[in-house]
Amino acid sequence: MAKCAICDKGVTFGIKVSHSHRRSNKMWKPNVKRVKAIVDGSPRHIYVCTRCLRSGKVQRAI
Repeated sequence: MAKCAICDKGVTFGIKVSHSHRRSNKMWKPNVKRVKAIVDGSPRHIYVCTRCLRSGKVQRAI
């Protein structure tokens, strides 16, 4: 679910390092919102990241 339908931005994996330098796996998820948008001429609910919403890549349906 944490994947943008417009730019295909998804989760990123890395290593969290504490102050004592203990390492553990970490996952960063993109800020994805469920919006009603025009897709192929009809309104549908899709998951879009906030960067695509802010830059105007998505035509919102009302």
